[in-house]
Amino acid sequence: MNFENTLSFAQNLDQLDTLHSFRNEFLIPKHNGKDIIYLCGNSLGLQPKSTKTQIESLLNQWENFAVEGWFTKGVEWLHFHEEMQQSLAKICGAKPVEVTPMNNLTVNLHLMMVSFYRPTKQRYKILMEARAFPSDQYAIDSQVQFHGFNPEDAIIEMEPRAGESLLRTEDILATIDQHKGELALVLMGGINYLTGQLFDMEVITKHAKQYSITVGFDLAHAMGNVPLKLHDWGVDFAMWCSYKYMNSSPGGISGIFVHENNFNNKELHRFAGWWGYEKDTRFLMTRKFKPESGAEGWQVSTSQMLLLAAHKASLALFDRAGFDNLRAKSELLTAYLEFIIDQVNAKAGKILYEIVTPRDKKQRGCQLSIIAHHPVPKKVFEKLVENGVIGDWREPNVMRFAPVPLYNTFEDVYRFGELLLTV
Repeated sequence: MNFENTLSFAQNLDQLDTLHSFRNEFLIPKHNGKDIIYLCGNSLGLQPKSTKTQIESLLNQWENFAVEGWFTKGVEWLHFHEEMQQSLAKICGAKPVEVTPMNNLTVNLHLMMVSFYRPTKQRYKILMEARAFPSDQYAIDSQVQFHGFNPEDAIIEMEPRAGESLLRTEDILATIDQHKGELALVLMGGINYLTGQLFDMEVITKHAKQYSITVGFDLAHAMGNVPLKLHDWGVDFAMWCSYKYMNSSPGGISGIFVHENNFNNKELHRFAGWWGYEKDTRFLMTRKFKPESGAEGWQVSTSQMLLLAAHKASLALFDRAGFDNLRAKSELLTAYLEFIIDQVNAKAGKILYEIVTPRDKKQRGCQLSIIAHHPVPKKVFEKLVENGVIGDWREPNVMRFAPVPLYNTFEDVYRFGELLLTV
């Protein structure tokens, strides 16, 4: 498509957008009486209007049924999380039995590593990208140390080539080849939080699996953002948060994927809790743990009902919109943002804003990370905030902006470009 840097062009794209009405399903904060330009769904998604209804419904059930809400027909909190497995499976390309919502992201990362990081004297190393999200780094360091290894030796962090910002797929594969006899686990982000680079999870998984290396992904920035086919790719496990692209409340409930190939592996250890016990006999309260089949067998604690209610509200919107439709709009909307930033630079006659995220749509989601070439880069970001633009700042000079297809518009992107010229 030949884009134009005009308000009428942006508004025309919005009129043609079959998903445009979904914006009305969200509560958008105001700035000086107008909707803010919210480009921060990669950090916290906006609140669906239906969230309050879902939570109030659950509060009413609590009020009217108290503890019987777990068992009363038509309420049955025991099975509430099961209603979301089908939706989650569609978003991440899995079978419903392979996914379940539970806990928070870093907790789930630890639980997955208990099962899937099984180091030996020969194979004990973990491969990950440098500058992964810090919580992942902390968790992986602590897991390695728990097993008696030194993170400096046991963790291989892949850096981009000198002078480059992104990891090349061929370099990832070459690193796997180089350390194939030492690697116990490949554990990467599906999308790097800082650069917005979408890694080729299918190719990485296939390459590692030929050496019998376990593969897992942190999908915090990928789930609800980019197409995933975790089952078909043969990924062993994954985990994600739901408060970014899936709009399921601040600190909202996480989720996990475990490939069905691992369900009957008796060598896998797990940290057990009663919510992972076989559902049909859970309330017999027997002494020996008997896991539920599928991903639910990795559950530990009782479902967090209010968080699940918020999650359900957002997942219903994904079901209605259809992920293929969301991805198609996302590609176009992000391409328009890229065009607008390039136009700002062209008008300035120099590179004011350098896009570090890949320009290939197959290598990114809807986030663009840009470096502000300014004597005091953070002042640019602060000026945008003062003018009603909400993005995300990362030290020392990276601004992250994500036009989310469920609620952002082409007009949002156009007006963002207008403001970039003035700050």
